[in-house]
Amino acid sequence: MKFVLSLATIGMASAFAPSQLHVSKSQGASTSKRFLSKDTEDVANGAKDDTTYTILTDSDPEPDFMPSQIDAFGERTGSAAVAPINGWVPDESKPCFGLPGVVAPTGFFDPLGFCQTGMALNEVKRYREAEVQHGRVAMLASVGYLAGEAISGPFGLTGPANDQLAQVPIPAFLILTAFIGSVETARALIGWEEPENKPGSRTLWTLRDSYYPGDLGFDPLGLKPTDADGFANMQTRELQNGRLAMLGVAGMCSQELVNHKTVMATIEFYQQVYSGLDPYEGMSAYDVVL
Repeated sequence: MKFVLSLATIGMASAFAPSQLHVSKSQGASTSKRFLSKDTEDVANGAKDDTTYTILTDSDPEPDFMPSQIDAFGERTGSAAVAPINGWVPDESKPCFGLPGVVAPTGFFDPLGFCQTGMALNEVKRYREAEVQHGRVAMLASVGYLAGEAISGPFGLTGPANDQLAQVPIPAFLILTAFIGSVETARALIGWEEPENKPGSRTLWTLRDSYYPGDLGFDPLGLKPTDADGFANMQTRELQNGRLAMLGVAGMCSQELVNHKTVMATIEFYQQVYSGLDPYEGMSAYDVVL
């Protein structure tokens, strides 16, 4: 809902904004943000700081940042407010502020507009954080599906991977839940700003300016490159493998929900079908239903 309202606010503001707009920043005693023109003056009260914004003419000096660096809540969002991280400098003129992950032949592929032009930098970083973490979990899950079904687990887990979680003993399940909770808590403490406990605070979903999405400082094998190009290349490879893993895991999970067979059993089943053999030969009706 917050995302929808933000887009609606940006759209309405753009519809009534001048075609050419430059913004400057000055500090003063006023507690409102002013948007001035030759004919009108609009004052938005209740600003978060003592910042005054003024529309400039062509004769005024060049401003230190542009209107696209201000989000729907009046906060600066562009690259001028963020220092380089892992060699990445946010560039609002590029898709996703120039974050890695764009590859041929599709290029920047975003048909649903999750990272469309005009979005705040924090929102783009938050989406990238979600993509990286989901990709990592999916890569682990893809290995877990195949290995868990091929090798008997420590608790005698058998059958399709979808059914194995229900076979885990309650004490082990609680330990697993606590471990996942501790890892997620640590990630939140590293990447997110501490929420301000006061009315009107918007820090709940805010990532730290110095935090690169997905970079938790965990690199036991020392694979993280030290140069900007090497890091961008490594990040792109991780993203591509994560994206493929998310699709693959979704397919394996859906397949097991439909036929209740392991991945390898399904492959063997269709090998027989495409070889012209009857995969149901020698099976009773009861076995076929199962």
